[in-house]
Amino acid sequence: MSIGFALGVALCTGVLAQESEPIDEVPTTDERGDIPDTMTAEGARLAIGRAVKFLEDYQNEDGSWASPVIEIGLEEGFSVETFYAWQLAAQGLGIQALLVVGETPTSRIALDKAVDWFLDTRLPKRGEGWDVDYVWTMLCDLVALVDLKTDARFQEPPMQARIIKRGKEYIDLLERNQAFHGGWAYYDNPPFTRRPKWGTSFCTGLVLPAYKKAIEMGWSADPDGIRAYDRALVYVQRCALPNSAYQYSLSEIPRIAGESISNVKGSLGRIQVCNWARRLCGDERITDEVLRAGVDSFFREHKFLDAAFMRPIPHEAYYANAAYFYHFGHYYAAKAIELLPEFEREAYHAKLRPHLVKTQRKDGSLTDFLGSGYLRVASTAYTVMALQSGL
Repeated sequence: MSIGFALGVALCTGVLAQESEPIDEVPTTDERGDIPDTMTAEGARLAIGRAVKFLEDYQNEDGSWASPVIEIGLEEGFSVETFYAWQLAAQGLGIQALLVVGETPTSRIALDKAVDWFLDTRLPKRGEGWDVDYVWTMLCDLVALVDLKTDARFQEPPMQARIIKRGKEYIDLLERNQAFHGGWAYYDNPPFTRRPKWGTSFCTGLVLPAYKKAIEMGWSADPDGIRAYDRALVYVQRCALPNSAYQYSLSEIPRIAGESISNVKGSLGRIQVCNWARRLCGDERITDEVLRAGVDSFFREHKFLDAAFMRPIPHEAYYANAAYFYHFGHYYAAKAIELLPEFEREAYHAKLRPHLVKTQRKDGSLTDFLGSGYLRVASTAYTVMALQSGL
């Protein structure tokens, strides 16, 4: 099955055309219209408004989003527990999105309900011997908890106590699931062990800055916590390749020739998050020049992300690109752009916005891979945060 990759948009006076509304389903390639080269901040604000409205409307009565059960047959084979883990990971992303947007009475209600459920619901568990997808929950939700800890709206002592308690619980899970080489990932290889043995560059990179802050706040009870952080940073550094790409996972002899995933064209969704993480963690080798080169390659080779968008089989596209890197990659491209000199940022954000808004549906949601509820929440949250970064 192949689903086309873009929602056609038209521009009028430099922003998203009022007469060209998003539609319910992403059209096929033949049906899409022309995609503008750039989009103004006003176009981003309109898209953010629709996305936030979706998050408000889609929220369950108890404050959660999505569901803890399988929704699509293509996801058969995963542990029952994994669907809860994915729901909880998406919850953390939804909270992050509502934290960064301009507050309205309805968004504040949604945020408060989301946070209450997030802090009270049970922790995730490992699914199967090979299926450790609950690592996604640790990664995404630790970032959300660090953001909550410092947000001015959640400074009351009882709320702070709840945030700190849950943060320490996730730090404990994270440190007990770090692979021996320093990385984190979502599967394990036989023989299955309590501490997984696999890591990926992008999983490890996305949590590094938050993990560093959590250790500084005293959330780690492990006296080896700072060494665990150091191992994680070194793991991401070791995944870097001379061609400016990052390996998917660390290999002693990486293959970069031909249509390899370790080619820059196959690394577009990893380069940004890894460069961003290393820069924030004080790696002086990630200069403005390195950041800029990574962002430039993102736009230069963007067609490979477009080709992978909504393909239902992971890594089936050229250079082993997978659909679910689309919104993830754009979010971290936006974060990398924000680390460049201020005078450079708007030109890059203007190029980034159309690639996000073209995938938005009529109800305000987005998804880049299948259509499960947790994926709609995650993609919508990544898009809100990416667009907000440029405002």
